[in-house]
Amino acid sequence: MRSAIRKLTLGALIASMPAVASAQWKPVEDVRNYAITGTTGAELYRSIGERGPEVGGQARVIAHTTFKLTWTRKYERQPDNACKLTVARPKLTIIYTLPKPSARLSPSVQAGWNSFIEAIRTHERVHGDTIVDMVKEIETLSLGFSAPDDPDCGKIRANLTERLGEISARQRQRGRDFDRVEMSDGGNVQALILKLVNGP
Repeated sequence: MRSAIRKLTLGALIASMPAVASAQWKPVEDVRNYAITGTTGAELYRSIGERGPEVGGQARVIAHTTFKLTWTRKYERQPDNACKLTVARPKLTIIYTLPKPSARLSPSVQAGWNSFIEAIRTHERVHGDTIVDMVKEIETLSLGFSAPDDPDCGKIRANLTERLGEISARQRQRGRDFDRVEMSDGGNVQALILKLVNGP
């Protein structure tokens, strides 16, 4: 009898627990290089200006970070006709686009390039981190997210889409704010460019 009570209590406890992530996920990093030419820092930077990725149809940039995100989701109708999201598992790929010299560089130019590109990687990883933070925030919101009187699980999708739009907008704003500081006059990126161009 005591064993039966214990099983019943444990079962009720598990059933009442909020949905949680089934496993810790990790983002995949996809580094894509575009070729640049030149044998001096100035020539390499000029080639970046000619070949760098275009973002939003605007001027070319040194590097760019974007992502591919898909979700495995499970919506379940509840006994009270609510709909609840019980599974929300992300698959995230962060895509970094970076320049890479196509020719062998002299030791002094190579040293300057190594310093420059490592700092650019560090900059882009900050953007990558904001993307990961966004996905974690979406995951936290999604698990256990519910909508009352939604037996067909239609309202919950519309409600979730609206909330996800807000989270995505905050992530984009974080990226813009970071770039505004980094790329300002006298900012970190300007200093990196000057050091590369004025080097060997």
